[in-house]
Amino acid sequence: MLRYLALRVAVLAASLLLASLVIFVILRLLPGDSAGTSLGVGTTAEQLQTLRRQLGTDQPVLVQYQQWVTGLLGGDAGTSFVSRQPVGELVADRLPVTVPLSLGAFLVAVLVSVPVGVLAAVRRNSRLGVAVSALSQLGVAVPVFWVGVMLIGVFALSAGWLPPGGFPRAGWGDPAAAVQALVLPVLTVAIAMASVMVRYVRSATLDVLGQDYIRTARSLGYSRTQALARHGLRNGAVPVVAVLGIELATSLLGAVVVEAVFALPGLGSLLLSSVLGRDLPVVQTVVLAITAVVLVVNLLVDVVQRFIDPRLRTSAVLERA
Repeated sequence: MLRYLALRVAVLAASLLLASLVIFVILRLLPGDSAGTSLGVGTTAEQLQTLRRQLGTDQPVLVQYQQWVTGLLGGDAGTSFVSRQPVGELVADRLPVTVPLSLGAFLVAVLVSVPVGVLAAVRRNSRLGVAVSALSQLGVAVPVFWVGVMLIGVFALSAGWLPPGGFPRAGWGDPAAAVQALVLPVLTVAIAMASVMVRYVRSATLDVLGQDYIRTARSLGYSRTQALARHGLRNGAVPVVAVLGIELATSLLGAVVVEAVFALPGLGSLLLSSVLGRDLPVVQTVVLAITAVVLVVNLLVDVVQRFIDPRLRTSAVLERA
């Protein structure tokens, strides 16, 4: 197991290095100029050249990439072209919004989708099972921003129960207001995530219910629910864990859209404003951070799957033999 972890960590490091190179190069290939965007219309060539020298964009691309990666390894992500603040501070200021939003939505989605998906599989021929399948399909088809707009219209504008957007200036110094500000965004992301998870949980449960060991347990007097709980949940958890990992990783991407809908000062709004202002140090750092989260979550999913399913550990032993 230690050898496997060491190999996966090495692959993770190589993947991050390759991702950083791809992100850096693609951003430099896009049309536009950071100095020209900062100065605006009517600037002279001398002013542009002076600002490029100050920003470091007049240097060769490989030199810029080397400086960026070296800085990241030393804990320095560079300085914003627009605000002239350290990128690390800008990202850290936005995490108290994005992290609770993503993790809260994931937790709500898991708590809803797992029991609902199992129930939909066990009672697949009932009205309840059909209704759950139909609602999950509808949730997958509806755009996440539309769900956010509808929740604002119903619970904020009509009922007045929750704020329609924004985040308190005191941040988590005012926990009640902060929680209220995140309720609708969390529900928006959770609805989209749960719709996908329910379908996968239902499919995995149906596959387990069709296995011979479940039929054997039924013949011994267990009910369908008892047989599933006693013998099927662990086997059905293997593919579900993979889906949960993917949804957890992509919840950050969903937050980009949702933060724009609810005017939240998180990583999503920082990324959007930085793209519009061509603030390359901020864009490349945020995108690389999201990529790193996705890769780390995938690593954790592989480890959890090997822990759940002994067959994966056995196959690794046979490959080494």
